[in-house]
Amino acid sequence: LFYSFFKTLVGQPVTVELKNDLAIGGTLVSVDQFLNLKLDDVRVADEARFPHMMSVKNCFIRGSVVRYVGLPAAAVDTALLQDATRKEAKA
Repeated sequence: LFYSFFKTLVGQPVTVELKNDLAIGGTLVSVDQFLNLKLDDVRVADEARFPHMMSVKNCFIRGSVVRYVGLPAAAVDTALLQDATRKEAKA
C-alpha cells in the first residue's frame, strides 16, 4: 500500500524526518519496495545543527531510518488511499 502510494509521489517535493532528528527536504526521485528513498535538490531544515549536510545535493535514505515523511497536501489523493485501504482490508 505505502510503496504504491509513494510511487505516485515521484517528482514531488517531500520532507523526510529521520530517527536521528535530521529533517531533509527535497524532490522525490525514486522509492523501492523497502521504502528506501532517493532525493534530489536536498536541503536541511536545521542547518545550524547539521552544517555538514549543506553541501549535499542528492541523497539515498534507507527506509528503516525514516520516522516521518511530510507531503504537500495537494499531492495526496485521499480517495485513492481510502480505496486502496478498503481493498487491502478485504484481502
